[in-house]
Amino acid sequence: MEIELKLLLAPEDVPLLQAHPLLAQNGGQAPQLPQILAMHDIYVDTPDLQLCRHQAGLRMRQVDGRWVQTLKAGGQVSGGLHSRHEWEGELAGPTPDLDALDAAIGRKQPVRALLRQAEIRESLQEVFSTRMQRTVWQLHTPQGDHIECVLDQGVIESGERKVSVSEVELELKEGQASSLFDVALLLLREVPLQLGHMSKAERGYRLALPEQPLKASKAQPVVLNAAMTVEEVFLAIVANCLAQVGANQDGVIQGEDVESLHQMRVGLRRLRSALGMFKSLLALPVELQGELDWLSGALGEARDWDVLAGHTLAQLDGDADAGFGPGALAQLTQAARGQAHEKHALAAQAVASSRYTALMLGLQRWLHGRGWRSSRTPRQLQRLDAGVQGFAQRTLRADQRRLMKRGKRLLHATPQQRHRVRIAAKKTRYATEFFASLLNNGKVLPYVGRLSLLQDELGAMNDVRVADRLLQELPDGQADLQVHAAFIRGYLAARAQGGDNERRMDKAWRRFTSARLPL
Repeated sequence: MEIELKLLLAPEDVPLLQAHPLLAQNGGQAPQLPQILAMHDIYVDTPDLQLCRHQAGLRMRQVDGRWVQTLKAGGQVSGGLHSRHEWEGELAGPTPDLDALDAAIGRKQPVRALLRQAEIRESLQEVFSTRMQRTVWQLHTPQGDHIECVLDQGVIESGERKVSVSEVELELKEGQASSLFDVALLLLREVPLQLGHMSKAERGYRLALPEQPLKASKAQPVVLNAAMTVEEVFLAIVANCLAQVGANQDGVIQGEDVESLHQMRVGLRRLRSALGMFKSLLALPVELQGELDWLSGALGEARDWDVLAGHTLAQLDGDADAGFGPGALAQLTQAARGQAHEKHALAAQAVASSRYTALMLGLQRWLHGRGWRSSRTPRQLQRLDAGVQGFAQRTLRADQRRLMKRGKRLLHATPQQRHRVRIAAKKTRYATEFFASLLNNGKVLPYVGRLSLLQDELGAMNDVRVADRLLQELPDGQADLQVHAAFIRGYLAARAQGGDNERRMDKAWRRFTSARLPL
């Protein structure tokens, strides 16, 4: 299993990396000159990209006159940490030797059966290639970890299309994976870096298929089993949340992708909910919690303006009972979109910053080092090492009790009280989804569906509260804009108090209260 951390840097920052004291000092051992290699890689696949579709990549690499084939398959990416199965072997030239790979791959690996198919063997062709100058440092930490630090500079080419590459890979040769994050955080002190969530192969395929746009990434199911401990489940859930955050990083940095920003924010909310769920057994360091709050705030402001411009105001378009002219709504929508544009730019700046990179690296360092264990009591450690089933059942029951208590007088509750019910519903839904693979399959979807419906109805009412606040924050200087904003604020408030909204909310609440926990 190959374990590496990928980091991106601007070409103009390469001298900062090369001069970094960590690379010169070599962890306190005798300094060494880096190794410099010229590499040419050829990636092959079928015309319909069967290897790519099965999350595999096959390349032939020429280094100093030698050819080596490498097959990578499976694994995962979380927080920039790439873990993949890898098989290598020498070649006489740039033609793959599939028989040699077949002998090396374990029988249980799905990619083995794939490469045995005659139609795949006979149709492999070059899809893209790379040409890199690779600079390699061998690092040894005081704790005995061996890390290979690689700087790759070059280009990926597919036909007439090409894209430049400037990235650092930290590959664990021996030791603990947490040491990769220690080294990355030290490099980050001197060099602006971003986490890299796409391998060269993924970037090459994207170059070969330019018609495929970057897509927002929704939460993937958390796969658990009853034999796992509470601590193992915590690690799996948080890794899943961070994977969703990281997968939407590039979309947010591009600046205007509304859905990528929304899904990154959802990933953060799921993460914060998971941390709260386990807070009796472990606690996130205060400094990391503060940075999570900073990032959530940066994304939340942009999301609020997106909802106002693209949903709340859009729903009023064509409302014959509104009583305001079409120009008023158009003017307000344009102003809200302007604010959303500014907030997206700030969010993109935040996610592209070294501060964001330090936060993600810090979270991963905390997770891989299990930094909470040294400060836990024997009783807490015992509970962390216990089986997960009891913890899951207690958590879901407690969440449901909290939600039922907060929603007891929902129909006559204040907006603030309804907001607290909405937050409780959201936490209950996330917890149920986290533990779904441990629960009664036939009951999970109906239960989550009723929670989602309740959350939607309460969310619609909360959108009105947010809209009221944002409309008051529109820039001064346009008297007619302020008049339109005041009128629509009043209209939204009056409509929110209407009977239809409360009837839908009450119906959603009654449907939920009749649902049974999927235990």
